[in-house]
Amino acid sequence: MDFSEYGNPAGKPVVYFHGVPGSPYESAVFDTPAREQDLRILCFDRFAIDHSITDSDYYRQIAQAISGTVQGARVDFIGFSLGTHAALEVSTLMPRQVRSLHLVSAAAPLDGGDFLDQMAGKAVFSLAKRSPGLFQWLVKWQALLAKRAPQMLFRMLFASAQGQDRELMKSAEFRALICRVLQQCFAQGTSGYTRDIQQCLKPWPVSTFASEADVCLWHGTADNWSPFAMSAYLAECLPSNAGVERMEGLSHYSCLYAAAPMICERLASE
Repeated sequence: MDFSEYGNPAGKPVVYFHGVPGSPYESAVFDTPAREQDLRILCFDRFAIDHSITDSDYYRQIAQAISGTVQGARVDFIGFSLGTHAALEVSTLMPRQVRSLHLVSAAAPLDGGDFLDQMAGKAVFSLAKRSPGLFQWLVKWQALLAKRAPQMLFRMLFASAQGQDRELMKSAEFRALICRVLQQCFAQGTSGYTRDIQQCLKPWPVSTFASEADVCLWHGTADNWSPFAMSAYLAECLPSNAGVERMEGLSHYSCLYAAAPMICERLASE
């Protein structure tokens, strides 16, 4: 499986699970702090996995790709947004190999609480649950915009931005990164995107929360994409050593940018 690599190629291996929509280029956010802390950031192109591979077989293929790339070495995981679901699932398939999980702006199962009404993406997730066919058309339309008018898709996605995301979206560097992420997200079609959404919408089995690794959740209090309550819920479901870093005033991507150097510093010291 192809992967993107940032930081120090000879550093301690850390696997990043991008969001949805998202792509391996998203992990470029960690490049500078990872270089400073001698970490090797790897982000696998999981959307490229054949669309017929789903559920536990999907996560098993990701786990095998990671283990083969790091040659059995111990690793740390960083998951962002909906990518936190994949990070949790894969970590349970790699017991004793995953040291820690850092989950940023984490998503939680929608049946775990009254989350949907607090989410900017309520209409999209409701459509995906109620009418998968119409949802597929929506995703195809997003893919077309990503290819031909990525700036327009960026403005649509961030129209509901809150907290420090409002300031972040004014940055030309951030806009360029997200537009490239969106283009890469749909470069191979829409099946990878829709698979992650559909798997997140299903009830999460108890085994999802059975990771033996240490877990830290980083979440902005102003996040309206993944409400803060999602991390609070996950902390209750995960082993007792799971902790929550409350990021005051930060939202979805602003939390990722703020947490990146702190996560890297923490991983380097462990």
